[in-house]
Amino acid sequence: MATQSDIALISDGVFFTRPAPLPRGKHKIAREDVQAAQRERIMIAATELLATHGHRAPGAREVCERAGVSLTAFYSLFEDREAAIFAAYDRFIDVLLGRLISITNEERTWQEYVEAVMAAYFDALVADLVVARAFQVELDGMGRPARERRRNALGGLAAMLRVQHQEVDPGAVERIPEAAYVTGVYGVRQLASDALDRHDPDTDLAAIRDDLNHVRADAVDWVTRLFGDAATVSAPRS
Repeated sequence: MATQSDIALISDGVFFTRPAPLPRGKHKIAREDVQAAQRERIMIAATELLATHGHRAPGAREVCERAGVSLTAFYSLFEDREAAIFAAYDRFIDVLLGRLISITNEERTWQEYVEAVMAAYFDALVADLVVARAFQVELDGMGRPARERRRNALGGLAAMLRVQHQEVDPGAVERIPEAAYVTGVYGVRQLASDALDRHDPDTDLAAIRDDLNHVRADAVDWVTRLFGDAATVSAPRS
């Protein structure tokens, strides 16, 4: 079992932000603010333990010890360890989708759009390799509910890409089936996951970053070839 000092740390401010320590004794901080800070600490701790130990990571008590919260506080916020991990995964997806959706604001060629989406995705993974490993590699081992969450997230991303392609090329929806976009998203995700899993996360961080950047370059090429070229990508219609 890894000690507390052996457990990988998330990169603060990418997907999660470590709350400032709460003052000791009586204070005037609102209860909802205290709970929000506790929730963030719990999600961070659960993610770090998942990235380090895999799907057999320690349970709620160990999460609480790492997060610095009581079991009572934990169970007032989450039903169990799995619920905390799934909430953390939802945050991971929300941040990723937020980055990708923002890319549609500027006009680009289809290839430039694909390159920008790929860059945002891979840059986010490189910026926090611990969160990336937890949710790109280890989460799938947590069973059917975890895989269902992953399917829903990737399906949403595929739908977003399809809408963007149709914006610039209305005929794309007739030429390219929905399954093709899902295939592309799954393919890129798997390439990234394999790059994260090929190296020892304790010693090969530079190699992981290099591998991810190499995969990104290859993925941009085959994804643009898969869907073909189009003229421009415009902002979504309101």
